[in-house]
Amino acid sequence: MKVSNEYLIPFIGLKLGKHQFDYQIDKTFFDRFEYDDFEACTVNATVVLEKKSTMLELHFRHKGTVHVPCDVTGEYFDLPIKGKIDLVVQFGDAFNNENEELLILPHGEHQIDVSQYIYEMIVLSVPLKRVHPGVKDGSLQSEAIEKLKELAVKEEKKETKTEETDPRWDQLKKLLTDK
Repeated sequence: MKVSNEYLIPFIGLKLGKHQFDYQIDKTFFDRFEYDDFEACTVNATVVLEKKSTMLELHFRHKGTVHVPCDVTGEYFDLPIKGKIDLVVQFGDAFNNENEELLILPHGEHQIDVSQYIYEMIVLSVPLKRVHPGVKDGSLQSEAIEKLKELAVKEEKKETKTEETDPRWDQLKKLLTDK
């Protein structure tokens, strides 16, 4: 991953209180992380840094769309996403990011790189199963949908043949209902 100065927030010169930083995230952002699950994306990310005397609080929010393939048909569509994460930054002897909600920076640090947190927030907001909205409401026409319908009809025909029951089981079922 290549570090970009665009996502470095120098907090040392900021006054106590809240400060907002806005980012427009596109495909080039994910290219830095060598992440290629998206064909394209348009996401607005906002980072609100609340500077306090002994620590920092970061509130990440995002909303936008990612252009992904449907898991059922393979056709690309724009999937709306949104999400948020919160991070507390404290100062200590050594760098420590083992806890996902707490970051410890060494004393003397004067800036924080928020690109990794923006990346994780967006990637984790994309659902594991991505289904085209046209598949859900039945308006999408594609070869894959037609093939799935053909296969579903064949399975229903097989089920009608197995409806014949053994007369011995019918006699046993009567015992249960005659009580």
